[in-house]
Amino acid sequence: MCIMRECVCYGVIEEMDFVLLFQSILRQANFKGAKLLGASFFDADLTGADLSESDLRGADFSLANVTKVNLSNANLEGALTTGNTSFKGSNINGADFTDVPLRDDQREYLCKFADGINPTTGNATRETLLCN
Repeated sequence: MCIMRECVCYGVIEEMDFVLLFQSILRQANFKGAKLLGASFFDADLTGADLSESDLRGADFSLANVTKVNLSNANLEGALTTGNTSFKGSNINGADFTDVPLRDDQREYLCKFADGINPTTGNATRETLLCN
């Protein structure tokens, strides 16, 4: 287990299971294709980060700023998004949100842009968000 707090991240992160990145500044960090199962991004600032194609199953995004984050083709199955977690302006094309508890306003917002099928799970983004 790796514990980081109030860190600034630069460069590419490839694999960190159950890493604690709570309250970290991770703006524009490159996590593309990273294996981050169970990672804690609690109250972290991920503005503009690249989490595309990442395995984020069970990750904790509670109170995190996930604004303008690239989540395309990411697997977020079972991730946690309680509190004021915001996905405003994020790319969610092909992301899998299966069993992710979202506030109604966030679900509504994400459903406006939801499209694609996750290449790993085969699940459609709109279906995993429970869009109408």
